[in-house]
Amino acid sequence: MAIDKYNAIWVSHSSMGDYLKCPRSYFLKNVYKDPQTKKKIAIANPALSLGQVVHRVVENLKNFRAEDRFSRDLVKDFEVAWQAVSGEKGGFMSAKEEKEARSRGRSMIERVIKHPGPLDQKTVKIKDGQNGMPPNFVLSEEDQIILCGRIDWLQYVAENDSVRILDFKTGKSDEREDSLQLPIYLLLVNALQKRTVSGASYWYLDREDRPKDVVLPKAEESREKVLKTAKEVKKAREIGIFECPKGKGGCFNCEPYEKILRGDAKFLGQGEYGQMIFLVN
Repeated sequence: MAIDKYNAIWVSHSSMGDYLKCPRSYFLKNVYKDPQTKKKIAIANPALSLGQVVHRVVENLKNFRAEDRFSRDLVKDFEVAWQAVSGEKGGFMSAKEEKEARSRGRSMIERVIKHPGPLDQKTVKIKDGQNGMPPNFVLSEEDQIILCGRIDWLQYVAENDSVRILDFKTGKSDEREDSLQLPIYLLLVNALQKRTVSGASYWYLDREDRPKDVVLPKAEESREKVLKTAKEVKKAREIGIFECPKGKGGCFNCEPYEKILRGDAKFLGQGEYGQMIFLVN
């Protein structure tokens, strides 16, 4: 059975995470389109803006030779990148809020400069999919499901010609043990490059000088776990039912998007991918 990439269900760590937290939130973020513009909607969020800038600066290092990466002025790169999220564009409600976030982000970049860890070593890059799509592969041809996602960093281990998965964390909380992120990344790396995955780690840039090793899940168990959730997403899309677990009153995840639908949000303009960006109080 061939897969139709245009009609298949595409899933990722972020989209399935949305679904597990609140199906209604998943629908409003990943499926719903404004009736007039036919575009998706999104919310300017300070935490996401901070993470976006830090990731952009740090991940960009993989585009340079290992020996040249830290000859760059990364703080300057951060300040330039920050302009794209400054003010309301980044969801900041006040100059004080932005100043605090910007300071946190700058501290993360300074930590990387002082403690580069594996970032000054060889890395392996996975190419994007066709037409600029994220790296992806067919998770299930039978179910017409495609898994996609971008891995922050793949460290090359010369001793045994393997790779290690490295994910940068800019939030204040640790990744949950039942998170689908590592299983998804393992599946993507196994499918899209030839080397064995020999380990994985999270780097909490806000507070840790070096990456923290995490247990690598088993590949088959990862596939079963990810496919189970992906099938739930597919079923919800097929029957068109996306209910908030908290009922009609909504929850922390979906209520901000409901405000957009009610007209209680400020339109800021179009985002990088054409989505309509709103500021929600």
